[in-house]
Amino acid sequence: MTLEIYLDLFSQPCRSVYIFAKKNNIQFDYKKISLFEGYQYGEEFGKINPLRKFPTIKDGDFCLAESVAIMIYLADKFHTPDHWFPADLQKRARVNEYLSWQHTSIRMHGAKIIWFKILIPEVLGAEVPKEKMENAEENLNVALQLFQDKFLQDKPFIVGDQISLADLVAIVEIMQPFAAGMDVFENRPKLKAWKDRVRVAIGAKLFDEAHQATMSLRDNAKIIDPKGLSPLKDKILKYFLS
Repeated sequence: MTLEIYLDLFSQPCRSVYIFAKKNNIQFDYKKISLFEGYQYGEEFGKINPLRKFPTIKDGDFCLAESVAIMIYLADKFHTPDHWFPADLQKRARVNEYLSWQHTSIRMHGAKIIWFKILIPEVLGAEVPKEKMENAEENLNVALQLFQDKFLQDKPFIVGDQISLADLVAIVEIMQPFAAGMDVFENRPKLKAWKDRVRVAIGAKLFDEAHQATMSLRDNAKIIDPKGLSPLKDKILKYFLS
């Protein structure tokens, strides 16, 4: 029975799942979709995931959404190396601590940079007020400082000497604003060194492959059909700019 994974590698959560599955040699049928074409709102996908979110997996009759839940499921089912999601209670708690914190911090603020710098002005054709951009950058900088001080500290990785799910999720989040032209590694040598260690631990080829869509977003934005987002334009602008 083939494991199916529905992914758009523009999406940070999708990149996390893709890298984790590929790195751990988990065989899966890659269902490549496009968020910008509205595939998630189609009737067919709605039967698989009523939440209409990516990534999504279909393992036989079992369907699961939410990237963190998916990676934990895959780690347990395929018995991936312990360092990804440690059996040690306190180490696992540290991984869970970051995975719980990131949703409303680095992930949210990093996503705003992508939308403010590229997608809203270049795809939706709307202007982003200067104060909104400044607030987003300030909030991201605060979150990055917290990441260094609280989670990374002086360790090679978030949970000691080896990469974990926490590092994987963190790096794909931090690469989002970097891809949008905000050099988050400038004047942050500790963060830069950590990023380089994570890239090596994942494998440079896989790391670069997974981030290609995001790193090319400015060029790809020119060919994105805004019709895919037009039904959601008002909601998107209200969410980000109100």
